[in-house]
Amino acid sequence: MIRLYYYPGPNPAKVALFLEEAGLPYEVTPVDIRKGDQHHPEFVAINPNAKAPALIDGDTVIFDSNAILLYMADKTGRFLSASGDAGRGQLLSWLMFVATGVGPYSGQAVHFKSYAPEPLPYAVNRYVYETERHWRVVDAHLSQSRYLAGETYTIADMALWGWALALPFIVGEDAWARLPNAKRLIDEISARPAAVRARELAHRHHYKAEMDADAHAHMFPQNGRLVDA
Repeated sequence: MIRLYYYPGPNPAKVALFLEEAGLPYEVTPVDIRKGDQHHPEFVAINPNAKAPALIDGDTVIFDSNAILLYMADKTGRFLSASGDAGRGQLLSWLMFVATGVGPYSGQAVHFKSYAPEPLPYAVNRYVYETERHWRVVDAHLSQSRYLAGETYTIADMALWGWALALPFIVGEDAWARLPNAKRLIDEISARPAAVRARELAHRHHYKAEMDADAHAHMFPQNGRLVDA
């Protein structure tokens, strides 16, 4: 049985989407990052980066969300690009574009807008700008392509979908009006039954909602001392 270590967030969401799309049986172990579950030795032994998600499949342990997507797609033969080197190149390029661009810049934008202990306008401007720029690249590409890797729905699209909920918060409520092609893809994925089930996963367990000093210390130990002060 596959075991998914999960917290409601963009990276675990895209893994849950794959598992639901593939119809694979799996069990969920909650990782409540505001309570510090990610720092427990038992979890760090699975994910040395102390982040959700992680996945165990028999004797195989994978601890990066994009690596999980690629591993599961290769194992099942599902949600990969069209056959041939050209299709594989497109899939890997867009998957890594999300992994190294959309995801990290979106995460940093959220952090500096909401969780930094003091206002840092330069950092906010930098990461909000880069988040929107990455999405504009996606939007321009999707004006010529149904999915990121051509005409086939793949793990690259799933990776992008995981970050979609954060976009209006980062760049403004009119984000989707400015990115109609990206919106078309995200709306299509969100309407899939597997995506609905993946979103519902966030409500199957109780997670701490308060962003108090303890939560800050667990999630951002580098500035927990400043928050307490």
